[in-house]
Amino acid sequence: MGRLFCWLAGRSLRGLHRLGALLGWLAYLGSRRYRRLLRTNAGRAGLSPAQRRAAVAAAGKLVAEVPWLWVGAAAQPISRHLQWQGEALIDELLAAGRGLVLLSPHLGSFEVCAQAYAERWGARHPATVLYRPARQPWLREFEERSRQRPGLATAPTTLAGVRQMLRALRRGETVGLLPDQVPPEGQGVWAPFFGEPAYTMTLAARLLRQTGAPAAVIWARRLPRGAGFGVQVLPLPVALPPREAGVEADTEARAAAEVADAAAVNAAMEAVIRLAPEQYLWGYDRYKRPRRGRH
Repeated sequence: MGRLFCWLAGRSLRGLHRLGALLGWLAYLGSRRYRRLLRTNAGRAGLSPAQRRAAVAAAGKLVAEVPWLWVGAAAQPISRHLQWQGEALIDELLAAGRGLVLLSPHLGSFEVCAQAYAERWGARHPATVLYRPARQPWLREFEERSRQRPGLATAPTTLAGVRQMLRALRRGETVGLLPDQVPPEGQGVWAPFFGEPAYTMTLAARLLRQTGAPAAVIWARRLPRGAGFGVQVLPLPVALPPREAGVEADTEARAAAEVADAAAVNAAMEAVIRLAPEQYLWGYDRYKRPRRGRH
């Protein structure tokens, strides 16, 4: 499998995206469960039939470009394939010296965001990104090795990973995470996402409240015909709600505050997803029950 990865990594991005679009449709037509999941999730957001069709192909492109990003892009500056928009916001927030929380939904090529940040700012302000290790041992090893870059570290979705990210922020560094990823049991709350309750991580809001770090959104639009990626940086579209003093001492009030925070984060991600809904990963089982966490 490693040989296939390396062979694919040497193909052009345009060719991989063509292959990925085909794979996306094969997966859609070959799995009734996946087809139902994508249709239902996209329907919650009101996507048109044309947007749903584009989302099917985009999901396949996401898979097909992984070897290029993990192996092929490591041999050359990824900046050659990027078009930046709003990057001055990162410079501005980093200058405050309080660290930075970068949030990315499962939109476009989210793998690109960490690499793009590390190449541009990682030497002065290293980044730590949260990820869920693959279940297959061979893929987990390959994934961990391939995602390592100068100025870029990874943290697993465990309590140890949370502590790693808190330490990074307190050093004035950057952390990145996908807040629309379903967290392990005990690390989230149920909050609305496109009108339906979804188990939502509390980590994003905790990082902001416990460290005082600023936040921004970063996402990478997949450009047509393999032309690269448009990386956009935005202020957080929806701010966390104000929290009254003494909330932490009251169990019920604290639980309600966590739900309000998670709802605000979900609303912010919804606003970003609506910028390019045809590139969102609607086939992701966002509304599933969480798995048991590991410590």
